[in-house]
Amino acid sequence: MKFLRKLFKWLVILISVTIIVLYITDTDYLIKAVRTIYLKGHTTAYLEDYKHFVNQPIANGKPQPWPNHKNYNLFSETKPLNEVNAKYGTIAYVIIKNDSIWFENYYDGFGEDSKSNSFSMAKSYVSAMLGKAIMEGYIENLDQPVCDFLPEFCEEEASKMTVGDLSSMASGTNWDEAYYSPLSITTRAYFDDDLEKVMLGLKVIQEPGKSFKYASGDTQMLAMVLEKATGKTLYEYLEEKFWKPLGSENEALWQVDSEDHDLVKAYCCIASNAKDFARLGKLYKDYGKWNGTQLLDSTFVAKSLKPRFPESPQYGYGWWLYHKNDKDFFLMRGHLGQMVIVNREDNIIIVRLGHDRVKQDYFGEFKADVDTYIEEAYKMMNND
Repeated sequence: MKFLRKLFKWLVILISVTIIVLYITDTDYLIKAVRTIYLKGHTTAYLEDYKHFVNQPIANGKPQPWPNHKNYNLFSETKPLNEVNAKYGTIAYVIIKNDSIWFENYYDGFGEDSKSNSFSMAKSYVSAMLGKAIMEGYIENLDQPVCDFLPEFCEEEASKMTVGDLSSMASGTNWDEAYYSPLSITTRAYFDDDLEKVMLGLKVIQEPGKSFKYASGDTQMLAMVLEKATGKTLYEYLEEKFWKPLGSENEALWQVDSEDHDLVKAYCCIASNAKDFARLGKLYKDYGKWNGTQLLDSTFVAKSLKPRFPESPQYGYGWWLYHKNDKDFFLMRGHLGQMVIVNREDNIIIVRLGHDRVKQDYFGEFKADVDTYIEEAYKMMNND
């Protein structure tokens, strides 16, 4: 008993010293990381982690349910699709054909209204809000300097950085996109309670606007620009300009850094469901028009879905681009394999949400699981 008391005493001392060191070294965000992720058996962010963070609601307006296709759910998943869904923990798989639900299924206890983390699919929403802010005159155009809104980026190379550079991942900052390193700025941004402070510590180390480099910090900085430009929080702007007008059936949630600072994690973390996520895909498929109303400028939409840099054909402005089997797709994509896949020519939208994906060798790589979600959907529809 004496030994146990002594052991407990030293454990308390060790934990106390560790916490003090974390605060001294400004890495106390790791306490939240341990509490919300690592102690729950995860090594990275996961689908329902939003429940352990501060969230702001995004209200839906008058719901506009997707109609069911005349052949709704007449055909089942193919064997290869079932195998990939099981292996990588798919929770939702939806095929929308001609703007009607052709097929939908949900797995692992999730349903059509279940919320899960969008992860980086949120970047497409932020880019859409940039287009809306330009359309409404809050921002001049894609070439307006970030310096006009964030004076911390007005010196030397940083002064050349534009809002378009942020949307197209070409800021030239020293952001390090490392999800599994507890000491990376990506991890800090996910758990720190003052996200603006983290962002303003970034340095521009390469000339902006010259090349694509995937960096969640670019989207986060763009969110700060949009809030300065519009005078509204990003979750308010999303609700007003897109979530309600697109007829979303459910309220969504968007994680913020803390109650005190109330800045959205703009590069990720909208909690919603497959069919409501699909609405932004339809809006872009239809060149920014929804039910006869031009919510986004069609020219902005068209520009967003073309590569900015020839040497990086996989990315436009907030959207991933993929050419497969002589078909062109554009995608919203997120960590662990969240996807809204759109083919305009065939009028098809495929949504896949889930717990995991094939490991990528580099950011944005399209691996076999993506091909399966696309190819097997087409095989299913060919039976129609």
